[in-house]
Amino acid sequence: MLRIVANTAQTRGIREARVIPVSSLQSEGEEPTVEPERFRGAGDPFPGHWWSYPTDWRTVPESKLLSQETLDIVKAAIDELPDVQRAVITMRDVTGCDSEDVCQMLEISEGNQRVLLHRARARVRTALERHLDA
Repeated sequence: MLRIVANTAQTRGIREARVIPVSSLQSEGEEPTVEPERFRGAGDPFPGHWWSYPTDWRTVPESKLLSQETLDIVKAAIDELPDVQRAVITMRDVTGCDSEDVCQMLEISEGNQRVLLHRARARVRTALERHLDA
């Protein structure tokens, strides 16, 4: 029984040693999704945790969330995205396409579509934070 556990652990250790963290795949010149300064450092008792959590937008008055100014900020943030990110977020969040359709139409993998959507949403969220937290 112990030999099975040891073999399983060894096999998993070898397999996981070949895994590359997604954060290391960031292209040169590409900014992180969220500014690293917003997270606690390695010397902190809670490394990687937020210094302060993002604002809960449920507490923002509905009139401000639905205002034309807020919608214009979202539109401008989407317009500033790189072409592929703009296409993915528009297809997924504006027109309501599912991920399979987006992958087929843009000829990208499911994983790539998820990364592009995540990065696009993060940029739009950053623009909204600047507007709503001001």
